[in-house]
Amino acid sequence: MQWLRSGLSYYIRQLHITSPGWTDIVEIIIIAVLVYNIILWIRKTRAYSLLKGLVVIVIFIAVAALLNMTTILWIVRNVTGIAVTALVIILQPELRSAMEELGQKNFITALFSPVSPAEGRFSDKTIGELVRACTSMAAVKTGALIVIEQNTPLLEYEKTGIEVDGVLTSQLLINIFEKNTPLHDGAVIVRGDRVVSATCYLPLSQNRMDKDLGTRHRAAAGVSEVTDALTIVVSEETGSISIAYKGRLLRDIDANTLREQLVRMQDKQAATQKKSILNNLIGGGKR
Repeated sequence: MQWLRSGLSYYIRQLHITSPGWTDIVEIIIIAVLVYNIILWIRKTRAYSLLKGLVVIVIFIAVAALLNMTTILWIVRNVTGIAVTALVIILQPELRSAMEELGQKNFITALFSPVSPAEGRFSDKTIGELVRACTSMAAVKTGALIVIEQNTPLLEYEKTGIEVDGVLTSQLLINIFEKNTPLHDGAVIVRGDRVVSATCYLPLSQNRMDKDLGTRHRAAAGVSEVTDALTIVVSEETGSISIAYKGRLLRDIDANTLREQLVRMQDKQAATQKKSILNNLIGGGKR
């Protein structure tokens, strides 16, 4: 704790408060814009969940420093370099995607363009259309894989498919997954009340699963292990409906169970949205 106090005192003494010049103002604006865009990029990737975990670790380290836990601090000092390298490796796909976007966009336009609002929770009509489509496809044994986005962005999987951006209807889903059509192979990604992309590739689960389960079920379990998305699977062999969520696969469900799970997910999204609005209001009040 003593070294933390002495370090803070040293840095405070090094600060020389002077009148800011025009270069200082430009520097502050550049840093603010960079930080703002980095935060926006993080929110669009899986790095957002990782960032929340890092905040918890930083708080734990701060508590250890205040209580002078020398062993923990020694471990932190020796592991920091390895942790940074591991972090870069983990975020390699997101960093590569960010660099590609930076090269493809007009920097000035992207810098000052307004941020598009996030899609809201899906409606009761969408739930009905999803249930109707899945039961219709199950009746004729049409295979389907539908991924419903929640808080974790699915942009990296969305980019592997073909953009659709259409209002979700049962007929649209049935047409997409109809056999021998161009879009039937792969997964459909749903955001809010819209089908945003089709023929998307998903990560396969590495966990042990029943041998009678095919690629669709493994892909549904795989994406549910790395995101909070809810995935619906219609088996082409048996016509059964299954859902995957947080690594767990619920098999052979009926239309009522599917509707209940979708309504539960809808309520969860509504609670998250209200919490976000409340936080914004509190933040606005403090300002």
